[in-house]
Amino acid sequence: MEMEHINENTIRVLIGNEDLADRGITFLDLLGNHREIESFFYSILEEVDVEDEFKSSEAVTFQVLPKKDGLELFISKNMSQEEFNKAADALELESGDFDQLMQQQILSSTKSYGEKDDVERVRVFALDSFENLIELANYHFLDDAWCDLYQFNGQYYLLVFFDPEYFGDFAVTDIISEVLEYTHSTTVSPEVLDEYGKMLMRQDAIETTRNYFK
Repeated sequence: MEMEHINENTIRVLIGNEDLADRGITFLDLLGNHREIESFFYSILEEVDVEDEFKSSEAVTFQVLPKKDGLELFISKNMSQEEFNKAADALELESGDFDQLMQQQILSSTKSYGEKDDVERVRVFALDSFENLIELANYHFLDDAWCDLYQFNGQYYLLVFFDPEYFGDFAVTDIISEVLEYTHSTTVSPEVLDEYGKMLMRQDAIETTRNYFK
């Protein structure tokens, strides 16, 4: 891990993948878990702010820029909202970049999760029609799952990642059974969808469908 002071109000920290591994943290651990993210960022602050210049500040903000080899974290103090927005624009911190990185991490984890667990935590379900997704969205058993909606060869597919923090093995098995009442199994893999499919909704396909299609 490398650290430098950009100015008196900003610290730049480079956190490599090895640093994350040493802390027992992965990108997937941070996915959608705001408490985990906040705890992780403040633990970094504890390490780099040796003179307590930032911890004593009333307003500390964190900006994260995902990199292929880790994270670039900017810790700032005493910034107004306008200054924060300008800094974010200058760093080109777009949420889509982070989502894309999360998607890559999920796809790359498909094999490793299959080796560690008795259940598949990344599953693809085929939908006969969009109406099937609307019916599925009426239920809440996928609310804590990462759900992407794809279209491929004229058919809809739902890619679901079951985060082990929220779903135990037995829960995943039960939920898959529930989902299969509105979908069916398919040989189409997450990698095929990522490369050849058209993504229609990212991450919150179930909630988005529920909100817009009654």
